[in-house]
Amino acid sequence: MAFEELYSQWIARHLASRQGERGRRLKEGHGHAESLFVEKVWWPSFWSLDHLHPEYEVNDFKDGYRYLDFAYIRSGLLLAVEIDGYGPHLRNISRLQFSDHCRRQNDLILDGWKVLRFTYDDVKESPRYCQQTLQQFMGRWLGEGKTVPEIDYIEKEIIRLFLRTGHPLTPSDICLHMRVENKTARKWLRQMAGKNWIEPARGSERIRSYQLSMEGKRFVI
Repeated sequence: MAFEELYSQWIARHLASRQGERGRRLKEGHGHAESLFVEKVWWPSFWSLDHLHPEYEVNDFKDGYRYLDFAYIRSGLLLAVEIDGYGPHLRNISRLQFSDHCRRQNDLILDGWKVLRFTYDDVKESPRYCQQTLQQFMGRWLGEGKTVPEIDYIEKEIIRLFLRTGHPLTPSDICLHMRVENKTARKWLRQMAGKNWIEPARGSERIRSYQLSMEGKRFVI
């Protein structure tokens, strides 16, 4: 199924479950920057929109309501993702508004939320940086979400290393991190490639390097 169709279905499901102000906020608040983030950053990072909530309502310190651009809620993890644009409203922000903005983030953290912020410029011009940041963050929670029975401690640790570094790895990288011989590292990588969790990286010639496949990325969702 094409991304556009999956995205439309995802938005439709959330609209169907919301009424009143929550529904209006999703219709009006989820704009170009947010849809671009889903298309260029979140989807290529994890190939899933499960457990991701757009325009998510939370209580604020004034006993009112605020809305997060995105909330990812899974296995005890509360992640707030905000997309910040740089426009006249931000340049001309008052001291009172700036204080309110900081208190809002503090309250989220005190309520147990993790917070990641991305600028619109990075989402548009540097999506790979945003993807790597998300993948590295999610790597800390590997094993809390979707896993399969066959994955063991060694394979989890290697996938964590892929997520933390955000670039292809060679057997030598595995040797240094896991303190094993090259022969053992190559064996582990071949086994993981056989399960379609990693795949040969493009441009590899004399020294074979690997990168996470779509299946490997799904372990953090």
